Amino acid sequence: MSEPTGKYSITMPRDIAEAAKARSGPSGLSAYVAAAVARQIERDNLNELITVAEAEHGPVTDEEIQALRELLHQARDNQATGGANAA
Repeated sequence: MSEPTGKYSITMPRDIAEAAKARSGPSGLSAYVAAAVARQIERDNLNELITVAEAEHGPVTDEEIQALRELLHQARDNQATGGANAA
């Protein structure tokens, strides 16, 4: 069952609208725009969560980010090799 829809009028630069139309494929421009707006809402919600977390715990350092990226890469490497690289 799909969500109820509404009809809205929006204004955007013509070049963006034409590019979106060209990329929308068989689902159409409305579905393409709806997906883009949904992604933006997800990003906005994530930014709000980050702001709240940083207010409570302080900002994440570059060193913490790099350490977590390395762990992620190791986990992906282990998954790709079936765990053969596990220590």
